[in-house]
Amino acid sequence: MEQMSFDSQSKDSKKGGVLESASKRVRMIFSVMASPNRIDILRILNTKGPLTYSELKALAGFKSKKESGKFAYHLRKLLRQLLVALNKAERRYTITNLGKLVLSLARQIEERSIIESGKMYVRTSRHNIEEFNSHKIIQSLVREANLPLEQAHKITEEVENKIYKFQTAYLTSSLIRETVNSVLIEHGHEEYRNKLARMGLPSSDIVEMLSGDGATIDGVMSRTAGSVFSEYLVFNTLPKDIADMHLAGEINISNTSVWGLLPDTVFFDLSELEEGLDLKGRFLSVARIPAIKGSDDAAAALPALVSLLSREASSEVVVEGIVPALLKNVKDPEEIVSRFARALAASSAAPSYSATITTIAVPDGLDARQLNALLDGYRKYVDATPVPRIGLAIAGKIKDSLDHAVAVVRSGGIISMGSSVRASNGIRKSGSKGAAAMSFHSLSINLPRLAYESNKDETYFRAKLALMIKPSLAAMSMRKKTIVDYAKKGLLPTLASATQLMQRGTSTIVANLTGAQESVYNILGESSGEVLQKVLKTAVEVAAAQGKQLGEEGAGIAMVADDSGVRFASLDSEKYGKVSLLQSQNTTSYSQGMTLNGREILSQRAAVQECMAIDRLLNGGLAAGLDVTDLSAAEVKSAIEAAIELPFLRPRVRLAVCTTCGRRSRAAADKCEHCKSPHRVAVYS
Repeated sequence: MEQMSFDSQSKDSKKGGVLESASKRVRMIFSVMASPNRIDILRILNTKGPLTYSELKALAGFKSKKESGKFAYHLRKLLRQLLVALNKAERRYTITNLGKLVLSLARQIEERSIIESGKMYVRTSRHNIEEFNSHKIIQSLVREANLPLEQAHKITEEVENKIYKFQTAYLTSSLIRETVNSVLIEHGHEEYRNKLARMGLPSSDIVEMLSGDGATIDGVMSRTAGSVFSEYLVFNTLPKDIADMHLAGEINISNTSVWGLLPDTVFFDLSELEEGLDLKGRFLSVARIPAIKGSDDAAAALPALVSLLSREASSEVVVEGIVPALLKNVKDPEEIVSRFARALAASSAAPSYSATITTIAVPDGLDARQLNALLDGYRKYVDATPVPRIGLAIAGKIKDSLDHAVAVVRSGGIISMGSSVRASNGIRKSGSKGAAAMSFHSLSINLPRLAYESNKDETYFRAKLALMIKPSLAAMSMRKKTIVDYAKKGLLPTLASATQLMQRGTSTIVANLTGAQESVYNILGESSGEVLQKVLKTAVEVAAAQGKQLGEEGAGIAMVADDSGVRFASLDSEKYGKVSLLQSQNTTSYSQGMTLNGREILSQRAAVQECMAIDRLLNGGLAAGLDVTDLSAAEVKSAIEAAIELPFLRPRVRLAVCTTCGRRSRAAADKCEHCKSPHRVAVYS
């Protein structure tokens, strides 16, 4: 019994000793937390990582010699309690896991004490809690909105009274900003409110994006950023008259998320990279592209170029000079096929901020074996890619390679043909051969709307069109100057470096016309193509005159495809109720450019001649499409031969891509022909 009693006392004694030791340890740690200087040292190490003694001392604010002893005292305390450790080999101090725990606890205690004090505290967008301070509202009104100081004091006083009346348990910086903006509106200060407005998405939109079918993190992040910049463009950047014209459907601005940040189409000649691509201090994690001396260099450089340039254009990048480099010293057609297919596949994962297309220019002068091999290599890429974003622009004669081109077209490839290099949507390249060029063209004018409002008066229609072109080009000129300035500042480093934009590049502004055929033939009731040509001639002349006033000698007019056709048709149907016009044509979109029916031109060529006449008039570009959806391979070849004299021609087929299995099939089918899934997306090559 005595032995058992002794053992029991011994165990109680050890237990008491352990508890006493633990309690002492906790007290020591709390004593460390009692010093703001020591908490600051922990915060610095947690943020900056391992630091030397002198680095830590300077960052902690102990800069004078007199304070050296004080700093050493605080650091010693932290070392003794194992909150900070010293790596003797590197002579650097780091925060330990226990130190991180103590720092987190100190932060929680600080925030909770603020909340429990009964005062008003704000949860900020900087991810901290701070005491409400009305002076910060005054500073924001003066600094961000340029509100006069006296008015800022009055607005702030009213905002403060409202906030105290809220008695909210969870005050945030966004709620304060909303309150400030509501008070500004009440006082008629809409302009100041617009400067203070916060851009962003409602929470419900974010939830919907994250839960949507086929959502990816990359897509969610892109859409979120795009929404912010789109709102910023329409309500803070564009002149109010242009913004209202866009919102009303009189004009359409495509790619609003990047309209104020990027050019639309960039033409880039690889021959300009005589010394390689020098990105200087930008994109430090990207391998530099050396001078391209042969086929291997070109094949290795193409994916990097596509990846870099596609992020700095909103619509299309046209790359010239890559084909001669790829073909250099490569004679075997099979080697050309394999090399080109691999280079395109490696380029297909290039990121972009919109649905940017990359077009590879194929120059005139290739022999049939080389061109056939390139087309076969491109077809391999197309067959492996559900929705290709890389196309070919073939210049010069293609007669001996038509069978290979037809196979690509029927597979869903993006091919254009013509006498000179153009973008896949028909936009012309400005400037001399070899020089880099940018085109700004994603502003479209709603011609059917003008026709509706002209009461079938063709003269009045042309007058209204002239009045619409002037502010449109002025907005485009302002946009161009802003983006060129961004390039100079380094916001578009690849474009500025690769094209030597500031020295030799050219740039043009172009107004796009949507719904020309509906406005002239259906609404104005004119059946002659001469009237359409008269309208286009007026538009080109007005654009040239307005361009001279703006200092934009290359100002032009185009008829190319963008997203305006569907939007205009939808808005006009709601406004006028004249949906019969579109229903009779079995479409929900206004026409863009000129679309030739492959079967019809086999029997009569009037449409080809009209298209050639219009192309000669338009100095900005014309999208001449050839719909060969329902034709056999032989008929497609014949249709291309019938239209091949056009300066620009893009044969197209309507297909659908299954979002379940990722394979293409006929657009007319109700379900995927491979997996029978009803979930498909229509595409038009």
